[in-house]
Amino acid sequence: MSSSSRSYIIVGAGVFGVSTAYYLIKKYPDASITLVDRDAYDADSRVAASWDWNKVVRADYDDIVYCHMGLEAQDIFESDPLWQPYFHQTGIYWMCRTDYAQDVIDNYQKLGRKSDLMYGGLFDDADYTDVKEVLINKTSGWAAAGDCLVAVTRAILDMGVKYVTAEVNNLVFDGSGQCTGVRTVKGDIIKASHTILSTGAYTSKLLEHSARSSGNSGLQAGSRIVAGGITTGMTKLSDELYPKYAKMPVGVQGYRAEQGPFIGSLPPTKDKELKWWGQTIFRNTQEVLPGRFISMPPSGSDYKQWDISPKMRQDIDHANNVFYGNRGKTWKMEKHRVCWDAFTSNGDFIISPHSASKGLYVATCGNFHGWKFFPVVGKYVVQMLEGDLPDNLVQKWAWDREQTDPALFPDHPRIEMKDMLEQRDSRL
Repeated sequence: MSSSSRSYIIVGAGVFGVSTAYYLIKKYPDASITLVDRDAYDADSRVAASWDWNKVVRADYDDIVYCHMGLEAQDIFESDPLWQPYFHQTGIYWMCRTDYAQDVIDNYQKLGRKSDLMYGGLFDDADYTDVKEVLINKTSGWAAAGDCLVAVTRAILDMGVKYVTAEVNNLVFDGSGQCTGVRTVKGDIIKASHTILSTGAYTSKLLEHSARSSGNSGLQAGSRIVAGGITTGMTKLSDELYPKYAKMPVGVQGYRAEQGPFIGSLPPTKDKELKWWGQTIFRNTQEVLPGRFISMPPSGSDYKQWDISPKMRQDIDHANNVFYGNRGKTWKMEKHRVCWDAFTSNGDFIISPHSASKGLYVATCGNFHGWKFFPVVGKYVVQMLEGDLPDNLVQKWAWDREQTDPALFPDHPRIEMKDMLEQRDSRL
């Protein structure tokens, strides 16, 4: 197929979608590549998990595949002028209650890379209950996530990628069942030879509507994908405190799978705002169509991401306490947001052709750890599209793969959102 005859629709303009468009337009500059997202790429507020104040950038993984990808991404963050302005190499400080730290060190050694040690005393008052090991890696850090996403999107638009602001209602198919594009909520149809779903927490809902409209029940995600939400919160440091925390490392409290997900604290942004994410990842099981129940974000254009309950606020208060103890007791939590993403049963992505329709591909499921791979994940998606993905990754990221026990994955959504909404704060 010639470059000029190639056509791609990428639904979802988060890191999976934008990174895929980036690698496609670099390889096929004459191809028709269209990003479709419900929000403008430079909107003041977006529902994409990728749109955030800041995200962790690390290669500290006990899974050697993601360790390798993380190192690959960090090399780009450190050297490429497109990505470099948004990366802050402040380091990371892990408090581990398992063998995670040693597994990370082993992976670095296997890959021939070294980490650099650092510690500045800011976590002296943290909760070290049951901590087995502490891992300190100066090569990790964080990125200004939303700013970086806007900048890379703007760059690919300059390179020839088209951007359509619209909510997709369902996929469309030809008489043989091959996917030929998408239909928006307003009824517009956009067609292409390749349709790639990088739709995050919206994926299951989109596939349910597409299964119903087409009569192809094989499109449904079933247990493969669960939409999950988590609370994030921020405090603005005073002018007196900011210099002390300005160059602090990312902090991570690591727990055993039965205890729940890791809790994180990110260094202050340029606006002097320190951020946490909470300890509770929740699903939102709803009847999407008669008799069909899935987890999906709340209805509405903004997923009600700013509608925060007292229990959600308590989640951030707990995160503050386990990192800073008495240091943070007087800090006022000024911003809160619920971030939504798509989860698999073990934290692996889905980067795969969809088995129920030719022309349809899935590249999503960040599991709240996908952002750091922004500079490289699109390369792997393009390899998948062209049948060049290494066999081990084909199996690891397959649409049809064995589902593991989600109880073994600490980040898998464990409770219902309704349990976090008791005693709602009517002021918000």
